[in-house]
Amino acid sequence: MKKYQAYIFDLYGTLIDIHTDESKDLFWKKNSISFSGYGAKYEWEELRDAYFHKVKKLEEKMYQEGHHIEIELRDVFVSLLQDKGVDGTDEMIEDIAYHFRKNSTSHIRLYVGVKELLECLHQSGKKVFLLSNAQEIFTIREMKDLGICDLFDEIFISSMYGYKKPDHCFFEVLLKKHDLDPKNCLMIGNDLYDDIAGADQVNMDTYYIHSKLSSDRKTSVKPTYTQKGMDLKKLKQKIVTSFKEKAR
Repeated sequence: MKKYQAYIFDLYGTLIDIHTDESKDLFWKKNSISFSGYGAKYEWEELRDAYFHKVKKLEEKMYQEGHHIEIELRDVFVSLLQDKGVDGTDEMIEDIAYHFRKNSTSHIRLYVGVKELLECLHQSGKKVFLLSNAQEIFTIREMKDLGICDLFDEIFISSMYGYKKPDHCFFEVLLKKHDLDPKNCLMIGNDLYDDIAGADQVNMDTYYIHSKLSSDRKTSVKPTYTQKGMDLKKLKQKIVTSFKEKAR
């Protein structure tokens, strides 16, 4: 493996093992209780339908031909409250979002070796970034709870920028902000379409980890490196070996 100046990670399915499900009736029943607790009285079916309707409308409003856009779910929660005459405070929105995410999540945990890998890169003087298709209102709290929020030079979450992987615009935000040469960057992720094909558009090398959370979407783009199975210790060893080989 080549030695790189910056290592860019995907989050869910690459560093974090998570399972969420927003399809069950019980999920929406629990959320209707959360909203009602703040004075926004919703029957669960009404809340479910209103939520998906607002998501669709916001996506249509932000649509850009040829681009992959990302909405901000915070705006959806605010709108759901306003429809019931409730002016949501920041604290209220954060609480509703917390329960919304908690109600959908059956498990969330770090893969073995995450902290050791990120700390190793920092100790070696490398830049470490996160580039994640996610919602800031959920993700930052989860990263803090898991103790990895401070292990990145900067965190880039799609909802904060309006674009998501594989859109080249999302990658370019990171590259331009930190004046990075893509040829000296490695994108590490578990999705061939979002992570690998996306990074390839900006001429970035890629490391594909085929994990249990990898999608079935296909692409003609071939990753620079491929690893079968989630084993971050193996990835760390490859990176450390690349440092030693270049040092000789």
